[in-house]
Amino acid sequence: METSALAQFDLTDEQREVRAMVREFAARRIAPHATEWDRAHHFDRSLYTELAELGLMGVCVPEEYGGAGMDFLCYLLAVEELSRVDAGVGVTLAVHTSASTLPILHWGTEQQKQEWVPRLASGECIGAFALTESGSGSDAGAMLTRAVENEAAPGTFAISGTKQWITNGGHAGSFITFARTEQGTADASGVSCFLVAGDAPGLSVGRVEEKMGLNSSNTVDMVYDGVQVTDSDLLGTRTKGFRIAMQTLDGGRITIAAQALGIAQAAFDMAAEYATQRHTFGKPIGSHQGIAFKLSEMSTEIEAARALTYRAAALKVAGRPHTVAGAQAKLFASGVARRVTGEAIQVLGGYGYSKEFPAERYYRDAKITEIYEGTSEIQKLVIARKLLGLDVR
Repeated sequence: METSALAQFDLTDEQREVRAMVREFAARRIAPHATEWDRAHHFDRSLYTELAELGLMGVCVPEEYGGAGMDFLCYLLAVEELSRVDAGVGVTLAVHTSASTLPILHWGTEQQKQEWVPRLASGECIGAFALTESGSGSDAGAMLTRAVENEAAPGTFAISGTKQWITNGGHAGSFITFARTEQGTADASGVSCFLVAGDAPGLSVGRVEEKMGLNSSNTVDMVYDGVQVTDSDLLGTRTKGFRIAMQTLDGGRITIAAQALGIAQAAFDMAAEYATQRHTFGKPIGSHQGIAFKLSEMSTEIEAARALTYRAAALKVAGRPHTVAGAQAKLFASGVARRVTGEAIQVLGGYGYSKEFPAERYYRDAKITEIYEGTSEIQKLVIARKLLGLDVR
């Protein structure tokens, strides 16, 4: 089913064209394989070459760096449409773009931009974001990964530690890597950010995660065993890593809200279609108030989530503060995705619980949107602190 008339009205011609292009590509190239990829835990590297040919691996990257030069909402529409058919594909593009490419554009030197961004925008390499560790998820300042400076060669560092839950890690050509450069600190103030090549000596894949959902997306532990970097690999300035991480997550949260929207929309579309085809007591089940009211509530929540998500994107495009708006969008949209996918299963009844229909996959994929890029509890803290001006814990 189509999105609301209001959402369509607010989109520019270019944005509508992007949405239509991605929807057609997803239906033709991804949808026929989504169930198979989920069951096989298959990551199709060639798919991202095709996405790059469409300009989607660098959709909001300026043309001077090899991108399509479109706005952030065009990118969100791409993530939303991809996630409608396979949320694993959606999150691969999301991390590649908002967590890996855009930070270089915002914080990188001109040399770093020229070296990395065209390769990312062309799909030559996929990007990854290495922040989380086993003991520092929501508390990112507690990270243990260290970048120890060589006293005999100032400006040269050896990174050692293990990162966890790294999306794209097994296939990435570049890693935005966070490590503690100031060894006497125990909080976020001593963290710096480095650009690390995927083939850097000492960098290797550890455990490959067996996940509940998003099985077409690659998620691994990354091991840093004395990976050599220099001052020229610093993203931003030394000790500003935590600031870079938090500002990156501000935009990333909006992207995950778009992913959640795509999942919820797919589940609703399936449930609504089934409600018109399945008959009980001589009429479509959608004619029964119990089902009709479920679908009404599902649709309303999706539209509310879409409004919050597009509003946050508009603020970001306009260069206005969007920390609270992004957190609100992610908090609400992720909850909507979980609720709508659960209700879709209820509408389908036994078929919803069967792998014969993708409703159960949507349900499994939806849950993670309440966890990564900041849990729902962290979103509430972000919102409360900004609204109240207090250090809410």
